[in-house]
Amino acid sequence: MSAYLVTVATLIAIYAIVVCGLNVIVGFAGQISLGHAAFFGIGAYASAVLTTKAGLSFWTALPLVILVSAIIGLLLGLPSLRVKDDFLAITTIGINFIVEAVFLYIPFFGGALGIGGIPRIFLFGVKMRGSGFFTLCLVFLALVLLVSWWFTRSWGGLACFALREEEEAASSMGISPVRFKLLAFVLGTAMAGLGGALYAHYMRFISATDFSFPLSITFLGMIVLGGMGTLWGPVLGALLLGILPELFRPLVNYRILFYTVILLLMIRFQPGGLLGENSLARKIFSLRLLGGKA
Repeated sequence: MSAYLVTVATLIAIYAIVVCGLNVIVGFAGQISLGHAAFFGIGAYASAVLTTKAGLSFWTALPLVILVSAIIGLLLGLPSLRVKDDFLAITTIGINFIVEAVFLYIPFFGGALGIGGIPRIFLFGVKMRGSGFFTLCLVFLALVLLVSWWFTRSWGGLACFALREEEEAASSMGISPVRFKLLAFVLGTAMAGLGGALYAHYMRFISATDFSFPLSITFLGMIVLGGMGTLWGPVLGALLLGILPELFRPLVNYRILFYTVILLLMIRFQPGGLLGENSLARKIFSLRLLGGKA
Protein backbone atom coordinates (compact mmCIF):
# COMPACT_ATOMS: atom_id res chain seq x y z
CA MET A 1 0.00 0.00 0.00
CA SER A 2 1.05 3.60 -0.47
CA ALA A 3 2.24 5.60 2.54
CA TYR A 4 -1.00 7.58 2.47
CA LEU A 5 -3.20 4.47 2.64
CA VAL A 6 -1.04 2.97 5.38
CA THR A 7 -1.41 6.17 7.43
CA VAL A 8 -5.20 6.20 7.07
CA ALA A 9 -5.45 2.47 7.86
CA THR A 10 -3.23 2.83 10.93
CA LEU A 11 -5.29 5.70 12.34
CA ILE A 12 -8.50 3.74 11.70
CA ALA A 13 -7.08 0.77 13.61
CA ILE A 14 -6.06 3.02 16.53
CA TYR A 15 -9.47 4.69 16.60
CA ALA A 16 -11.15 1.28 16.52
CA ILE A 17 -9.24 0.30 19.68
CA VAL A 18 -10.39 3.48 21.43
CA VAL A 19 -13.99 3.08 20.26
CA CYS A 20 -14.07 -0.51 21.53
CA GLY A 21 -13.34 0.97 24.96
CA LEU A 22 -16.15 3.48 24.58
CA ASN A 23 -18.44 0.64 23.55
CA VAL A 24 -17.78 -1.10 26.87
CA ILE A 25 -18.94 2.00 28.74
CA VAL A 26 -21.82 3.10 26.51
CA GLY A 27 -22.86 -0.06 24.68
CA PHE A 28 -22.35 -2.71 27.37
CA ALA A 29 -22.96 -0.75 30.57
CA GLY A 30 -25.37 1.86 29.19
CA GLN A 31 -23.47 4.85 30.63
CA ILE A 32 -23.44 8.05 28.59
CA SER A 33 -19.91 9.27 27.88
CA LEU A 34 -19.18 12.32 25.74
CA GLY A 35 -15.61 12.81 26.88
CA HIS A 36 -13.82 9.65 25.78
CA ALA A 37 -11.18 11.64 23.90
CA ALA A 38 -9.89 12.74 27.31
CA PHE A 39 -8.82 9.19 28.18
CA PHE A 40 -7.38 8.76 24.70
CA GLY A 41 -5.27 11.85 25.47
CA ILE A 42 -4.33 10.61 28.93
CA GLY A 43 -2.89 7.46 27.42
CA ALA A 44 -1.02 9.43 24.77
CA TYR A 45 0.45 11.94 27.22
CA ALA A 46 1.31 9.27 29.79
CA SER A 47 3.27 7.29 27.20
CA ALA A 48 4.92 10.44 25.82
CA VAL A 49 6.04 11.60 29.28
CA LEU A 50 7.30 8.18 30.35
CA THR A 51 9.34 7.66 27.17
CA THR A 52 10.69 11.20 26.66
CA LYS A 53 11.22 12.35 30.25
CA ALA A 54 11.60 9.11 32.20
CA GLY A 55 13.56 7.36 29.46
CA LEU A 56 11.44 4.21 29.38
CA SER A 57 10.88 2.17 26.26
CA PHE A 58 7.39 1.82 24.81
CA TRP A 59 7.03 -1.76 26.03
CA THR A 60 8.14 -0.87 29.56
CA ALA A 61 5.87 2.17 29.67
CA LEU A 62 2.79 0.47 28.16
CA PRO A 63 1.65 -1.42 31.32
CA LEU A 64 2.05 1.80 33.31
CA VAL A 65 0.08 3.75 30.69
CA ILE A 66 -2.79 1.27 30.81
CA LEU A 67 -2.70 1.30 34.63
CA VAL A 68 -2.71 5.12 34.81
CA SER A 69 -5.58 5.33 32.31
CA ALA A 70 -7.59 2.75 34.25
CA ILE A 71 -7.01 4.46 37.62
CA ILE A 72 -7.99 7.87 36.26
CA GLY A 73 -11.00 6.24 34.61
CA LEU A 74 -11.93 4.79 37.99
CA LEU A 75 -11.68 8.19 39.68
CA LEU A 76 -13.48 10.11 36.95
CA GLY A 77 -16.08 7.35 36.68
CA LEU A 78 -17.27 8.06 40.21
CA PRO A 79 -19.63 10.86 39.06
CA SER A 80 -21.55 8.25 37.08
CA LEU A 81 -22.70 6.80 40.40
CA ARG A 82 -24.50 10.00 41.38
CA VAL A 83 -25.78 11.43 38.10
CA LYS A 84 -27.62 9.93 35.15
CA ASP A 85 -28.80 10.69 31.64
CA ASP A 86 -28.36 14.36 30.65
CA PHE A 87 -26.43 15.23 33.82
CA LEU A 88 -23.97 12.40 33.19
CA ALA A 89 -23.50 13.60 29.60
CA ILE A 90 -22.71 17.13 30.83
CA THR A 91 -20.30 15.73 33.43
CA THR A 92 -18.33 13.72 30.86
CA ILE A 93 -18.19 16.75 28.55
CA GLY A 94 -16.72 18.73 31.43
CA ILE A 95 -14.12 16.02 32.04
CA ASN A 96 -13.00 16.32 28.43
CA PHE A 97 -12.53 20.10 28.69
CA ILE A 98 -10.75 19.84 32.05
CA VAL A 99 -8.27 17.23 30.83
CA GLU A 100 -7.60 19.21 27.67
CA ALA A 101 -6.99 22.36 29.76
CA VAL A 102 -4.54 20.51 32.03
CA PHE A 103 -2.48 19.43 29.02
CA LEU A 104 -2.70 22.88 27.46
CA TYR A 105 -1.78 25.09 30.41
CA ILE A 106 0.58 23.05 32.58
CA PRO A 107 4.21 23.42 31.39
CA PHE A 108 5.11 19.87 32.47
CA PHE A 109 2.93 18.57 29.62
CA GLY A 110 4.47 20.93 27.09
CA GLY A 111 1.71 23.53 27.27
CA ALA A 112 0.53 24.86 23.93
CA LEU A 113 3.68 23.51 22.26
CA GLY A 114 2.80 19.91 23.08
CA ILE A 115 5.33 17.09 23.35
CA GLY A 116 7.62 16.18 20.47
CA GLY A 117 10.47 13.78 19.90
CA ILE A 118 8.42 10.76 21.02
CA PRO A 119 10.53 7.70 20.17
CA ARG A 120 9.46 5.07 17.69
CA ILE A 121 8.48 1.59 18.80
CA PHE A 122 11.08 -1.17 18.44
CA LEU A 123 10.06 -4.83 18.36
CA PHE A 124 12.86 -7.41 18.47
CA GLY A 125 15.25 -4.70 17.36
CA VAL A 126 13.12 -3.73 14.36
CA LYS A 127 11.81 -0.19 14.09
CA MET A 128 8.02 -0.21 13.72
CA ARG A 129 6.96 2.14 10.95
CA GLY A 130 4.67 2.07 7.93
CA SER A 131 3.04 -1.29 7.33
CA GLY A 132 4.90 -2.77 10.30
CA PHE A 133 3.26 -0.31 12.69
CA PHE A 134 -0.12 -0.96 11.05
CA THR A 135 0.30 -4.70 11.63
CA LEU A 136 1.17 -4.01 15.27
CA CYS A 137 -2.02 -1.96 15.65
CA LEU A 138 -4.05 -4.79 14.12
CA VAL A 139 -2.60 -7.21 16.68
CA PHE A 140 -3.58 -4.89 19.53
CA LEU A 141 -7.03 -4.44 17.99
CA ALA A 142 -7.47 -8.22 17.87
CA LEU A 143 -6.49 -8.42 21.56
CA VAL A 144 -8.98 -5.67 22.45
CA LEU A 145 -11.75 -7.47 20.53
CA LEU A 146 -10.85 -10.70 22.32
CA VAL A 147 -11.10 -8.96 25.71
CA SER A 148 -14.43 -7.40 24.69
CA TRP A 149 -15.75 -10.81 23.60
CA TRP A 150 -14.61 -12.36 26.88
CA PHE A 151 -16.23 -9.52 28.84
CA THR A 152 -19.61 -10.09 27.17
CA ARG A 153 -19.54 -13.68 28.40
CA SER A 154 -18.22 -12.98 31.88
CA TRP A 155 -20.26 -12.33 34.99
CA GLY A 156 -19.18 -8.69 34.88
CA GLY A 157 -20.42 -8.27 31.33
CA LEU A 158 -23.76 -9.93 32.06
CA ALA A 159 -24.17 -7.70 35.11
CA CYS A 160 -23.49 -4.61 32.98
CA PHE A 161 -26.09 -5.75 30.45
CA ALA A 162 -28.63 -6.14 33.25
CA LEU A 163 -27.85 -2.68 34.61
CA ARG A 164 -28.14 -1.22 31.13
CA GLU A 165 -31.61 -2.69 30.60
CA GLU A 166 -33.12 -2.05 34.03
CA GLU A 167 -30.91 -0.84 36.87
CA GLU A 168 -33.50 -1.06 39.64
CA ALA A 169 -34.47 -4.63 38.76
CA ALA A 170 -30.80 -5.65 38.50
CA SER A 171 -30.07 -4.06 41.88
CA SER A 172 -32.95 -5.96 43.47
CA MET A 173 -31.33 -9.19 42.23
CA GLY A 174 -28.11 -8.37 44.05
CA ILE A 175 -26.12 -6.77 41.23
CA SER A 176 -24.09 -3.83 42.52
CA PRO A 177 -24.39 -0.77 40.23
CA VAL A 178 -21.33 0.81 41.87
CA ARG A 179 -19.07 -2.15 41.29
CA PHE A 180 -20.00 -2.93 37.71
CA LYS A 181 -20.35 0.62 36.43
CA LEU A 182 -16.86 1.35 37.67
CA LEU A 183 -15.64 -1.92 36.16
CA ALA A 184 -16.94 -0.76 32.76
CA PHE A 185 -15.24 2.63 33.14
CA VAL A 186 -11.94 1.02 34.14
CA LEU A 187 -11.94 -1.43 31.22
CA GLY A 188 -13.11 1.17 28.69
CA THR A 189 -10.59 3.81 29.71
CA ALA A 190 -7.76 1.25 29.79
CA MET A 191 -8.50 0.46 26.13
CA ALA A 192 -8.55 4.18 25.35
CA GLY A 193 -5.17 4.54 27.06
CA LEU A 194 -3.74 1.75 24.90
CA GLY A 195 -4.98 3.52 21.77
CA GLY A 196 -3.52 6.79 23.00
CA ALA A 197 -0.09 5.23 23.53
CA LEU A 198 -0.08 3.84 19.99
CA TYR A 199 -1.22 7.20 18.62
CA ALA A 200 1.56 9.10 20.43
CA HIS A 201 4.30 6.82 19.14
CA TYR A 202 2.90 6.81 15.63
CA MET A 203 2.53 10.59 15.32
CA ARG A 204 5.65 11.26 17.45
CA PHE A 205 4.19 14.66 18.36
CA ILE A 206 1.04 15.37 20.33
CA SER A 207 -0.72 18.49 21.58
CA ALA A 208 -3.80 19.13 23.70
CA THR A 209 -5.93 20.05 20.68
CA ASP A 210 -5.53 16.50 19.33
CA PHE A 211 -7.89 15.30 22.07
CA SER A 212 -10.58 17.96 22.08
CA PHE A 213 -14.34 17.51 22.48
CA PRO A 214 -15.11 17.13 18.73
CA LEU A 215 -13.03 13.94 18.73
CA SER A 216 -15.25 12.54 21.50
CA ILE A 217 -18.27 13.18 19.27
CA THR A 218 -16.49 11.38 16.44
CA PHE A 219 -15.90 8.34 18.67
CA LEU A 220 -19.54 8.31 19.74
CA GLY A 221 -20.62 8.60 16.11
CA MET A 222 -18.53 5.54 15.26
CA ILE A 223 -20.30 3.24 17.72
CA VAL A 224 -23.73 4.65 16.89
CA LEU A 225 -23.08 4.04 13.19
CA GLY A 226 -21.54 0.60 13.57
CA GLY A 227 -23.83 -0.75 16.27
CA MET A 228 -23.78 0.17 19.94
CA GLY A 229 -23.31 -2.82 22.21
CA THR A 230 -22.14 -5.15 19.42
CA LEU A 231 -18.70 -6.67 19.14
CA TRP A 232 -17.85 -5.61 15.58
CA GLY A 233 -19.87 -2.38 15.50
CA PRO A 234 -17.01 -0.17 16.76
CA VAL A 235 -14.67 -1.58 14.11
CA LEU A 236 -17.18 -1.02 11.31
CA GLY A 237 -17.99 2.48 12.55
CA ALA A 238 -14.31 3.42 12.79
CA LEU A 239 -13.74 2.04 9.29
CA LEU A 240 -16.61 3.97 7.72
CA LEU A 241 -16.03 7.27 9.51
CA GLY A 242 -12.31 6.90 8.88
CA ILE A 243 -12.74 6.42 5.14
CA LEU A 244 -15.58 8.84 4.40
CA PRO A 245 -13.70 12.01 5.44
CA GLU A 246 -10.87 11.02 3.12
CA LEU A 247 -13.29 10.50 0.24
CA PHE A 248 -14.96 13.87 0.89
CA ARG A 249 -11.84 15.81 1.88
CA PRO A 250 -13.09 19.05 0.21
CA LEU A 251 -15.82 19.08 2.88
CA VAL A 252 -13.37 18.73 5.78
CA ASN A 253 -14.52 22.02 7.33
CA TYR A 254 -18.01 20.54 7.64
CA ARG A 255 -16.91 17.28 9.25
CA ILE A 256 -18.76 17.85 12.53
CA LEU A 257 -21.93 18.77 10.64
CA PHE A 258 -21.51 15.61 8.58
CA TYR A 259 -21.16 13.47 11.72
CA THR A 260 -24.18 15.16 13.29
CA VAL A 261 -26.33 14.40 10.25
CA ILE A 262 -25.19 10.76 10.32
CA LEU A 263 -26.06 10.51 14.03
CA LEU A 264 -29.52 11.95 13.47
CA LEU A 265 -30.22 9.69 10.50
CA MET A 266 -29.05 6.59 12.37
CA ILE A 267 -31.09 7.47 15.47
CA ARG A 268 -34.16 8.02 13.29
CA PHE A 269 -33.93 5.08 10.88
CA GLN A 270 -31.42 2.58 12.36
CA PRO A 271 -31.23 3.19 16.14
CA GLY A 272 -29.39 -0.09 16.63
CA GLY A 273 -26.66 0.84 14.16
CA LEU A 274 -25.63 -1.07 11.05
CA LEU A 275 -24.92 -4.27 13.04
CA GLY A 276 -27.36 -3.81 15.92
CA GLU A 277 -30.61 -5.61 16.61
CA ASN A 278 -33.31 -5.16 13.94
CA SER A 279 -30.77 -3.52 11.64
CA LEU A 280 -31.11 -3.77 7.89
CA ALA A 281 -27.83 -5.67 7.59
CA ARG A 282 -28.97 -8.33 10.08
CA LYS A 283 -32.33 -8.70 8.35
CA ILE A 284 -30.66 -9.20 4.97
CA PHE A 285 -28.19 -11.69 6.48
CA SER A 286 -31.02 -13.61 8.17
CA LEU A 287 -33.04 -13.74 4.94
CA ARG A 288 -30.05 -15.09 3.03
CA LEU A 289 -29.47 -17.75 5.68
CA LEU A 290 -33.11 -18.79 5.55
CA GLY A 291 -33.00 -18.82 1.76
CA GLY A 292 -29.86 -20.93 1.82
CA LYS A 293 -31.42 -23.46 4.20
CA ALA A 294 -34.53 -23.65 2.10
